Amino acid sequence: MTRQVQILAISDDTNVCNLILNALESEGYEAMCVPSSQEALQLLRKGLVADYLFFDASRNRSKDGLFVPALMQTIGSDRLCILSEMGDISWKSHAARWNIHTILRKPLLRQDLERFTSQPKIDASLAASSIADKTQSYHLEELDNNRFFLAASPVMLQIYKDIRILAPVDIPVLILGESGVGKEVVAMLLHKYHSRSEKKFLNVNCAALPTELLESELFGYEAGAFTGAVKSKPGKFELANKGTLLLDEIGEMSPQMQAKLLHVLQDGSFARLGARTTTQVDVRVLAATNINMQEAIEEKRFREDLYYRLNAFTISIPPLRERRQEIPLFMEQLMQRGTVELGQQPFAFSGQVIEAAMEYHWPGNLRELRNFVTRMIILQDQEGAYNDLRAKTRSASAVSAPIPISEPAMEMKPPVLAGMKGVVNGVKNQTEIRMIQDALSASGWNRRRAATNLNISYRALLYKIQQHGLTA
Repeated sequence: MTRQVQILAISDDTNVCNLILNALESEGYEAMCVPSSQEALQLLRKGLVADYLFFDASRNRSKDGLFVPALMQTIGSDRLCILSEMGDISWKSHAARWNIHTILRKPLLRQDLERFTSQPKIDASLAASSIADKTQSYHLEELDNNRFFLAASPVMLQIYKDIRILAPVDIPVLILGESGVGKEVVAMLLHKYHSRSEKKFLNVNCAALPTELLESELFGYEAGAFTGAVKSKPGKFELANKGTLLLDEIGEMSPQMQAKLLHVLQDGSFARLGARTTTQVDVRVLAATNINMQEAIEEKRFREDLYYRLNAFTISIPPLRERRQEIPLFMEQLMQRGTVELGQQPFAFSGQVIEAAMEYHWPGNLRELRNFVTRMIILQDQEGAYNDLRAKTRSASAVSAPIPISEPAMEMKPPVLAGMKGVVNGVKNQTEIRMIQDALSASGWNRRRAATNLNISYRALLYKIQQHGLTA
């Protein structure tokens, strides 16, 4: 048994609603028009099956409450359509974010509507199951210390599958990603599904300690090994015996420590500071870093033999801005957990706040998102949070788009008056941009580290980033 195809339109313009209703109903379609996305979402939650969803994205109207995430996740992107005025591109970023490819111009033409809805009419049961399949699914897994792993994007769901395959295998894993993306959480998940998960999982931040302290932290020391060593102390390798040890920020480890670590990984033995005998351990080592390892090897900052010891398998975690569909899910989880920790009442995020959060680029990734949600829980000010995100997004956009560098600089045609000097300056600028972008990429957009690598001051780097309009 077949049914009429149902069109649901969102517009507070009576003329647009009437045009849609008249054009579609005369062709045998069922059509309904509501003034807001929230009303459309309520209808869908009450059981309305909509085959197509139209958004009237008028030039002079706010888009904040139109593309509500909960609504966008109910219907596949191939069934979404934006109704736009000629010359208006204010909807462009929203269309890209939600993968909407169909744009119909106003005034609407009946043939355009018919062309978009010309697919075969769908059986009601098949339509309902199709919509269910399009609804975003995600994986949530609890870890120790109120930590959790969440995956909704295809790349993170694939990472979860890789983790389940890798976890039981006793090999080193190198975890790459920008600061704050959740490298430690991935390491915890690898330990959780290891055959010896009942043993300890320990974490050492290699960037937080100078070489001397890091050595004693990893390998321990005997009484009298140095001033103040009044009694013996085991290191993290001993404490993690039969378990898992995460070497976080391993890219910051000194060359001396890299050599000692390589020895431990090769034969599983080491000596405490001040000891005359060696200690044998069986530890699964995981390593994490936010630096570009290949560049670090080429620049002799990281040993190539140690890299291959650690890199039996690599997991690269994308930044939050490359998996934006997970942002509302993370916000919900962080809010639920944060309100319990802080003794506050849970609340629902407004559509405006979620929309603004999905537009913001989150240079600090999940760490920054956690802090943002915590501030919201404490201040209970969604309007202030919304304005803060909008201001940050505008500030990043105001720096302007990066200068295109894909075309060779010599192909530019400067004004005749500029002459050779103009061409030379153009080449110089392009070279400078490439060097800065490479340094920022290698440092995971750690600007202080990039400035050091470029041998310029931090303030000079900030000026050049703004001058050239570079963004993460």
